Amino acid sequence: MARAPVPVVARRRGLLAAAAGIVYLASLLALDHFSTYREQLLLGATSWLVLGAALTRVPLERRVQTLAVVAFATVAEVTGSLVWGVYHYRLHNLPLFVPPAHGLVYLTGLALATALRRHLRVLVVGAATAAAVWGLLGLTVLPQRDVAGAFGVPLLLAFLWRSRSRAIYAAVFLVVASLELYGTALGTWRWATALPGIGIPDGNPPSGVASGYVWFDVMALLVAPYLLGLVTMRRRLVVAPNLERVS
Repeated sequence: MARAPVPVVARRRGLLAAAAGIVYLASLLALDHFSTYREQLLLGATSWLVLGAALTRVPLERRVQTLAVVAFATVAEVTGSLVWGVYHYRLHNLPLFVPPAHGLVYLTGLALATALRRHLRVLVVGAATAAAVWGLLGLTVLPQRDVAGAFGVPLLLAFLWRSRSRAIYAAVFLVVASLELYGTALGTWRWATALPGIGIPDGNPPSGVASGYVWFDVMALLVAPYLLGLVTMRRRLVVAPNLERVS
């Protein structure tokens, strides 16, 4: 079935939204580099407000998906950083801005996918090529050997090859890869040289880290219809009695 064309206005809005998301996230990481714990709390509160404002501009389905991404990502952050210690943030905590930032990353990826809808093949092939090359470099020439990251690359490639949502996954990969390289360069977070308790060499950042973000998106897209159904049912239960009173 042919894809419906995306209006020029929608593509332009998508491009502007993607640019705004990337600028905000990059600025957030730059500010965190110099922030104290209290200032970091302010960045977190601001990020929640920004996410809330961004959610008002997307359909209900996308809101549910975004909040599901935030939920899955937060569980992964607590597990990977605070419990397992695969990576740690600058202040050795889980910054308050991290959960809403995951939602903003997802919305930025959605906007970028919309903006580049006419170039879907280039987007997907570009993301797949970048992931594969990054994985190979991590196994061969990068200064910090990246075996653990390479395990995630085939999973990402499978999503990009088979999934109907591959445009979203490709766009999210590009956003995540850019932020991972930027964030680790700033020292906002740092990945362990090897997976704790296992000893498998890991990159900083790992080449396959974006597959983890894509996995959040996959889970969110899977559960979103059920969550949306619950929200719709609740609205009907609330509206129906009011209509009966009016009648």
